[in-house]
Amino acid sequence: MFPSTSPEAGRESWPAGPQPGPAAAATRGQPPAPRTGPATTDGDRRERGGPRRARRAGEPARRSEDEIDEPEEEVIPPVAVHRQLALTIAGFAALLGVGLVLGAQTSGPGHRLPFAFIIFGVQLLFVLAWTMAMRPPALLVVAGISAVVAALADIAAVQTDVAGLAPLGYLAAGGFLAAVLGQLVRRVDRVRVTDSLGATLLIVVGVVAFGTLIVLSRIPAGTQAITVCLTASGVALTVARLTDAVLPWPRLAPQVPRGAAGVVAGAMVGTLTSALLGSYLVAPFTPTRAAVIGLVAAVTAVLSDLAVGYAEAGRLMAGEPPTMWVARHMQGPLGGFALAAPAAYAMCMLFL
Repeated sequence: MFPSTSPEAGRESWPAGPQPGPAAAATRGQPPAPRTGPATTDGDRRERGGPRRARRAGEPARRSEDEIDEPEEEVIPPVAVHRQLALTIAGFAALLGVGLVLGAQTSGPGHRLPFAFIIFGVQLLFVLAWTMAMRPPALLVVAGISAVVAALADIAAVQTDVAGLAPLGYLAAGGFLAAVLGQLVRRVDRVRVTDSLGATLLIVVGVVAFGTLIVLSRIPAGTQAITVCLTASGVALTVARLTDAVLPWPRLAPQVPRGAAGVVAGAMVGTLTSALLGSYLVAPFTPTRAAVIGLVAAVTAVLSDLAVGYAEAGRLMAGEPPTMWVARHMQGPLGGFALAAPAAYAMCMLFL
């Protein structure tokens, strides 16, 4: 009879690896021998990474190797304030204000041409300073069109039957379109036309804005309004620049050599001057009305002058080369008076 099971059943099968030899059987039951070859252990891993030391109190944690070093922000030193330059700009603002105020006094019914010639001279200064400072594409084309628009605006302000701003608005729109088309003619300048639309618009509108003074001189009490507003603007610009020459503090921006004390002091002294003028002028002027009108004109002029400084600092930070020295520093006072002119017209229509 054969057994029902194989004699190999119940025996453990050998593993797939090599079979143990007699040496392995001899060492069975004894402690393992020390290892003589290199082996990787946790201690070896710690030794490879270097010895660890305990972090002291207040010591920052060690950065990981994957952390990227962030570049430190570059500290831009503040721009120095040149005292002689501030005094020169203050003198120019004072002379410009005196010229405009005295020119307004020469204006009378049927006798507007002397004042128109003075305004046209200031407009040419504005075109020269702003085109050289902002350098729009096709600079000569923009300057020529702006000069023509200035002359046409003065003629329209003097010759129209009804004193109003509508002809000046049409001339400003037409001059802007003509300047843009002149820039598009040259292929080299087409690339920069979109970026320079704001500069072209400011130049054309600023030129036309001076023409509102001629229109205002034709309105009853307009000459007195010009005297109050332009005196307040001139005093504000002059005091602001004089204060910057003495105390340019606190700095509004490191890149702009202007101080907040000058801006505030200029607006306050300009308002006070207009209130004093209002006490000497005839009706409908009162010290209160003159102070309100002068405040608006003074603040407009000072903030326009300050905005020009910020724009110049932005161009320098963008890497653009500096423009003509005289044009850059004439730009602020001219821009202040250019915006003070329509402000004077608006306040005269609202309060007088």
